[in-house]
Amino acid sequence: MQLPPLNALRAFEATARLMSLSKAGDELHVTHAAISHQLKHLEAWLGRKLLQKSGRGVALTAAGSEYYLAVSGSLAAIAHATGNMRRDHNMRSITVGCIPSIASRWLVPALPSFRESDPGLDIRIVYARAEERFDDESLDVLITMGEDLSGGRESRLLFSRRNQPVASVHYLAKRNWSVDSVPFAAADLLHDESVDGWKEWFRKADIRAPEPVRGPIFQDFNILATAVIAGHGVALCPVEVFRREIDRGDLVVLSDISTAETQGYYLITSSWAKKPVRRFTDWFMQECGSAGPPIIE
Repeated sequence: MQLPPLNALRAFEATARLMSLSKAGDELHVTHAAISHQLKHLEAWLGRKLLQKSGRGVALTAAGSEYYLAVSGSLAAIAHATGNMRRDHNMRSITVGCIPSIASRWLVPALPSFRESDPGLDIRIVYARAEERFDDESLDVLITMGEDLSGGRESRLLFSRRNQPVASVHYLAKRNWSVDSVPFAAADLLHDESVDGWKEWFRKADIRAPEPVRGPIFQDFNILATAVIAGHGVALCPVEVFRREIDRGDLVVLSDISTAETQGYYLITSSWAKKPVRRFTDWFMQECGSAGPPIIE
């Protein structure tokens, strides 16, 4: 293996990331002159110019930009693997961040089967917000809306977020409506965070929306789910997430017209996840019926 001097690589990575020799020196606890020496040594070893002066700082050359991508990714992988090695190599617990809608419908009900298959591994489940991003310092797994496109991450699609109108049979019976003849503009509409979702659905369905669009707004999606199952009205819900409620007959789908078809709920881990994390993610993907290959960034 033809490896360049590793101290010079660290100096280059820090300088390229911080765009400053002085800041790189402070981070690595060496002098400005030592950083400059290491950079010159690396450029001489490669036979390529990596950095050039830019105002009071530095900028990457074209070759430097290309090399920085490779070096930063490799050092990140080494840092992550080193962190894993310094932990208990017999990993006995993992932390899973999960948004409530998936936790209550899929993760928590299925946990006993995982504990039976892997009784020595403890699972810690913590609350995750829909906009939360994966942080491998605090989480081993994140289950949330949207994939993580940053480097060193794997995103697996659990469910589509495709929203369709649903209601309980009790609500339809109370209004004397059949499943295929619901007058949506006259229905009691239930809203997730805002009325915008229903406005979009009416546009796609080419139906004149009521003016104004009314109905209770629920900030917590689980409360919205409780309301629609209890027969309070019609809601736009991700039908894949509500597969079990629909199969049981607690809810019925009222239209094929949908919104948010390109969005989804994802399971996200580090690309270097350890074997216990892999066992958990493979198990949960199978529980959700979504055992497809990971999307690696």
